[in-house]
Formats: sequence, structure tokens, C-alpha cells
Amino acid sequence: MTAPAPLPPLAEGETPVASFTGSRTTYVREHIMLAAIGSVGAVVILIAMGNAHPWTGVVGAVAAIAARGFYVASEQIGMTWHLTDRRLISPAGISVARGDIAKVRTIFSATQVVTRKGDKYMLKYQADPAATRAVIEGMAA
Repeated sequence: MTAPAPLPPLAEGETPVASFTGSRTTYVREHIMLAAIGSVGAVVILIAMGNAHPWTGVVGAVAAIAARGFYVASEQIGMTWHLTDRRLISPAGISVARGDIAKVRTIFSATQVVTRKGDKYMLKYQADPAATRAVIEGMAA
């Protein structure tokens, strides 16, 4: 299991509130769901095309999603967001002041933060996206 990224340097008097790292279990569950949806779609397309072996759509979809999941897992699961009493800090070091947060919503296993300017940030593969949302909304007041 990957350890969460260390807290970036904070301003004097700034207090850490929470850190949000992607969940491996959620990541795997979401990729299984994508493989299932992709399998159905591939089979439907192959049947519509008159393919004599539509079952190959299942094999192709599962293989494609599994390969993608394997290669980007460490990158996606290792993304850690930090929330302080003043700002939300992305894994890339981008800071969003808490007063600039206009909306926080959940989309499947992600929590989306929308700024007053319209910028959007996704905290992906959260084990409990509603809880992540609640913590951020509690600090965005």
C-alpha cells in the first residue's frame, strides 16, 4: 500500500484539517464496473455489426480495462489532496483558497470541487466521497 504524500509546507498559523488519498478497493471496484459496462457495449456493437463471435467483445473490454487499471493504479491511488483551515492543496501543489470554493459534489467515487471562477478539481477514487464532500464543505463556509 502506498503511503499518503507528505503535507506540503504551510503558511505560519495554517492548520492541517484532513488528507484525502484514493482507495485501492474503490479503484478496483470502479474498474470492474467499467469492464462490465464495456463488455456489454462491445457485445452489442459486435452483434449489430453481424460478427459471428460477439463474445470476443467481453474479452477485449476486460483486457483493455485491466491493462489500463494496472498501468495507472500507482499514479491514481497515490494522489493525495490536503485540506487546511485556509485552502485545499492538490497533489500538484495547486492551492484553492477555501473562500474560492463555490460547490462540492460527488460523482461516483470522486468528489468534485468547483471554484467561483469555474475551475473544477476531482478527488478521485474516494472510499467515501460523501464524507470527503462533507469535510470540504464544512471548511468552505
